[in-house]
Amino acid sequence: MATLRDIQRRIKAVHNTSKITKAMKMVSAAKFRKAQQRMFELRPYSERMNAVLSSLASGVESEIHPLLAVRQRRKIGILLVTSDRGLCGAFNTNIIRACSNHMAELENEGFSVSVSTVGKKARDFYKRRNVNLRNIWTGISGKLSYPKVTEIAENMIESYISEEVDEIILIYNEFKSVVAQKIVITRLVPLSPIESAGDVLPVFNFIYEPSREAIFGRLLPKNIEIQIYRALIESQASEEAARMSAMENATQAANDMIQSLTLQYNKARQASITKELMDIVGGVEALKG
Repeated sequence: MATLRDIQRRIKAVHNTSKITKAMKMVSAAKFRKAQQRMFELRPYSERMNAVLSSLASGVESEIHPLLAVRQRRKIGILLVTSDRGLCGAFNTNIIRACSNHMAELENEGFSVSVSTVGKKARDFYKRRNVNLRNIWTGISGKLSYPKVTEIAENMIESYISEEVDEIILIYNEFKSVVAQKIVITRLVPLSPIESAGDVLPVFNFIYEPSREAIFGRLLPKNIEIQIYRALIESQASEEAARMSAMENATQAANDMIQSLTLQYNKARQASITKELMDIVGGVEALKG
């Protein structure tokens, strides 16, 4: 049976843990607000840019630019976005499971699948299972910079143009609310028609200046950068929101444990005092006899 001192030590340890989880929640809240602001600013731009380019691409020949080439699907590349750190609930577990299930479905259909990962969690998961990863990027969570986005985008573009892959799929967590994230599995390359408010944007016979080749040569790589940038920002906001929720739950659990231990301590202390009183009474009765 635990002694009073043991219970006191446990109460102190749990109390210290609750302080840590509470502080981590506050830090995540500050990071979340910054990521959320960047995310809301980028969302309309990325959605409209992707939709406009998809509409333009529908009215031109695929030979205009290598990124417009639609080849027979044989080799599929996946870009999976996770976090570098844990303590964010099922944030990483859910998206890694979704990616693994999607990989299994593609392989069952006869496709060759290669995976590139962003974040240490995905890297560690697949390395433990001896999965050969095509590319790995880490150290981005909380330190996202556009040059790093450009590096990832250039790598994806090169893999498609060189026909190393015939299609690139982007998998990431899209922010919905502080307590909910949506796993998005979308085709990054080649472009596909984008629906906006239930309607595909109409295709017009545009006049291009200076030329179609120059416009698509500049905007198609930029669009891939923007879509990857959005995925990373959405993932960062979702990660911090998930960590806030996880730390709040951990703090509440610690407080509940402190209450339970305090009750246990009071009962043990009361039993100890009662025993001492009984011993005194017993001694007095023995002296009287």
